[in-house]
Amino acid sequence: MSEDQGKDIRFATRLLHTGHEIDPVHGAAAIPIYQTSTYHQDDVENPPLYDYARSGNPSRDALQGQVAALEGGTHALAFSSGMAAITASLMLFSAGDHLIACDDIYGGTYRALTQVFNRMGIETTFVDATDPDRIRAAIRPNTKGLILETPSNPTIRIIDLKAAAQIAREHGLISIVDNTFMTPYLQRPLELGIDVVVHSATKFLGGHSDVVAGLTVTKDEGLGKRLKFLQNATGGILGPQDCFLLQRGLKTLKVRLDASSAGAEKIAKWLRGREDIAHVYYPGLTDHPGHAVHKAQADGYGAVLSFDVGSGERAKRLASRVTLPIYAVSLGAVETILSYPRTMSHAAMPEPERHRRGITDGLLRLSVGLEDPDDLIADLEQGLR
Repeated sequence: MSEDQGKDIRFATRLLHTGHEIDPVHGAAAIPIYQTSTYHQDDVENPPLYDYARSGNPSRDALQGQVAALEGGTHALAFSSGMAAITASLMLFSAGDHLIACDDIYGGTYRALTQVFNRMGIETTFVDATDPDRIRAAIRPNTKGLILETPSNPTIRIIDLKAAAQIAREHGLISIVDNTFMTPYLQRPLELGIDVVVHSATKFLGGHSDVVAGLTVTKDEGLGKRLKFLQNATGGILGPQDCFLLQRGLKTLKVRLDASSAGAEKIAKWLRGREDIAHVYYPGLTDHPGHAVHKAQADGYGAVLSFDVGSGERAKRLASRVTLPIYAVSLGAVETILSYPRTMSHAAMPEPERHRRGITDGLLRLSVGLEDPDDLIADLEQGLR
């Protein structure tokens, strides 16, 4: 399929026809697992395309080409985890630089910014990025980057990406967005002016709780080369077996996310109607503060919601009583996953900071899978009784 053809077909078709799905050597319908660490070189003076697997691997290149096409970028890189991808993106900055990050952010990113990169002389200011004026107010002469998530993890706040990208351009900032919750199927930040997109591909892109992976995508030539240098220099690459699994998972992304999103919306509305639930966070609810902004910049509401049952004791009781969701870290899989941010995704965040961001002891996060939503509702009902 040519590049021009790729622009005209719908996402469901692009998932299967990006031009990176057929093995160019033998025509295999799935890219083989090139399980090798090094490559023979016939010519001493002219090294081949591949020389050492940290620097390049055909399995990884096929995955990277597929993801770049889906995200609307030109350069994609596959990392050994989502945090490896985030870390490489943060390594674009240097000692003395100042970053602005949304305050409701994944706990691992918060930990990296406040316990690792701060020791390297990179300072971060956390702001409520749902208000563009607060982003502007935080800019300093040495501000170099803007780190965002939308929908955010775990209170599902929505950031206006076009407005944020415009601010970044005006001030010469590199804008980075974690697009894990939405995937390129539902939201494409590069098309909205964002410079770098990051994914924990462990989640929806892999989709089966059997691979740990991360991705960065950009369409800026300079940023693409810098990220590639960082990946090669630091070595956090994704192995060929995991590249194979991730390509396989991507083929069913649309049908999985369509079903899971429909289930999430049904469950969110059911929870919203209960008097014993303090808050429900889901952008598909019309009373969600970011509903209009999200609807304007995304093609759907996703499969992740959070809800506050009022206390830590009640949250733990519910987690111990449900039988269908697995109670676990992570999200975005074929099975429904119930998580407790206080002790899981945001355990690294101090309690005062968690509470300031609305991450209460009673907050639970639900990633809806492919089970029948009525069965999930019945299970939650008995757990809440």
